[in-house]
Amino acid sequence: MALAYSQLNHPLRVPLAAEVHSRPSLRLRAPETITHLAIYARDDAHVGGDNLSTQHAILSAFCAHFGVASPAGDAKYFFHDYGRFRLKWECHTEFATYSFVENAAGLAAPEWDAEQAFSRAPLRHLPQQWLLELQGKIMVATHVVLAPAAACLSDAGPLGRIFEGSVLVGSEVLQRGQVWTDFLIQADGFSRFIVKDVDFLDQQAGRIVQRLLEIETYRMMALLGLPHAQRSAPLLNAIENALVTLTAAMTMSNSVSAELSDTESEQGLLRQIIALAARIEKLSLENSYRFSASKAYFRLVQSRIEELREIRVEGVPTIEEFMDRRLAPAMNTCEAIMRRQETLAERIAHTNDLLRTRVGIVQEQQNRQILQSMNTRAAQQLRLQQAVEGLSVAAISYYVAGLLQYAGKGLKAAGLAVNPDLVTGMLIPAIAGAVWWGLRRMHRGLH
Repeated sequence: MALAYSQLNHPLRVPLAAEVHSRPSLRLRAPETITHLAIYARDDAHVGGDNLSTQHAILSAFCAHFGVASPAGDAKYFFHDYGRFRLKWECHTEFATYSFVENAAGLAAPEWDAEQAFSRAPLRHLPQQWLLELQGKIMVATHVVLAPAAACLSDAGPLGRIFEGSVLVGSEVLQRGQVWTDFLIQADGFSRFIVKDVDFLDQQAGRIVQRLLEIETYRMMALLGLPHAQRSAPLLNAIENALVTLTAAMTMSNSVSAELSDTESEQGLLRQIIALAARIEKLSLENSYRFSASKAYFRLVQSRIEELREIRVEGVPTIEEFMDRRLAPAMNTCEAIMRRQETLAERIAHTNDLLRTRVGIVQEQQNRQILQSMNTRAAQQLRLQQAVEGLSVAAISYYVAGLLQYAGKGLKAAGLAVNPDLVTGMLIPAIAGAVWWGLRRMHRGLH
C-alpha cells in the first residue's frame, strides 16, 4: 500500500517537504565554543563555474584532509562530527558558511573564563593549508562562546577585557539568556559573541546562536552594496551634469526651424542623450542585483533580530538599536542611489522624448516646405505645358494646312478649277479650331 501511495506523489513533493527540515540549528549545551566562517567565492564562481560547485570544491578539500567523504555535488547542507569538533556546512546563493563547534566541558563552571574560552575556539583544529587557500574569500569570521549560567559577566568585569570596541552591545534574549558583542573585528581577525545560557530550553541555545551568526553574516553581505553605491554617486553626478547641459542647449535653441543646420544640431543633441541613456542603463545593470541582494539581506537581519525578542540591559544598547544606527544608514544610501538611478533614467527618457518630438516637428516643417516647392514646380510645369500646347496647335495647323495646299495643287494640276492658296487660307481657322478641340479632348481623356 505504501508503494502505491508513493507512486501518486508529485516528483517534487518529497524534496520540497525535506527542504523545510534541511537546515536544522545546532544542538548546543553550555559551555560550547563556535568558530564561524562565511566564504564568499562569487568571483571564482564567475570564472570557473557556479557558486555551488566552487563551494563544494572547498568543502571537499577540507573533508579530504580528515579522510571524510564529502557530500554529493548537489547537496547544500552537511553535518559531521570529527571527534574534536563538529562541523555544520550550509551553501547559500552567494556564499557558504562553516560552523565549527567544540564542547568545553573540561572547564568546570566555577572555573569558567571567557578569555580562556575564546583561546580554546575550534579554529586551532583546522588545517592551516586549507585556511591559507581561503585567502581573499572569507567574508565573515567570528567566534561565539556559549557560557554557562554560573559565568560572571558584567560590563565592568570580564567583558571589558574581551571586547576591544568602545561600544558594547548586549541584551537579554527570550527572557532566558544574555547576548554580548561589539560587532568589531578584534586583533585576531575575528569578531566575538558571548551567549550566556541562563535558562534556555532544549535547542533554544542552538537557535539563538544560529540567529546571531545569521545576523553577522547577513549584515556583512548586505554591506556589499555600499561600495557600489559609493562608486555610483560620482558617476550619477556626471550624468546629471551632462543632462543639465543638454537641457540648457535645448532651451537655447528652443525656436523650431527647418534649416538643415538646426536639424543637424538637434540630431547631435539626440545622439548625446542616447549616450547618456546607455550610460545610466549600464550602471543600473551593474548595480541592480547587488542593491536587490542587499535589500533582501537587510530584511533578513531585521527578521532575525525580531526573533531574539530583546530586553534592554540598563546602559547598554541592544542589537536592534546598534543596527538602526550603523547598518540602516548604509542600506538607506543604497536605496537612495537605486531610486536616483531610476529617477535619472526616467528624466533622460523624458528629455529624449521631448527632443525627438522637436526633431519630428522640424522634419515635418521641412516636408511642408518641400511639398510647397513641389506645388510651385507643378504650377510652373502646368503653365509651361499650356504654352507648349498653344505652340503645338499652331505647328499642327501649319502642317495640316500645308498638306491641304499640296492636295489643292494636285487637283489644279489635274484640270480642276481650284485655287489652292485661297482654299488653304479659308480653311486655316477651321483647321486650327479642329486641332485645338482634338488636343483638349485628348488631355481630358488622359486626366
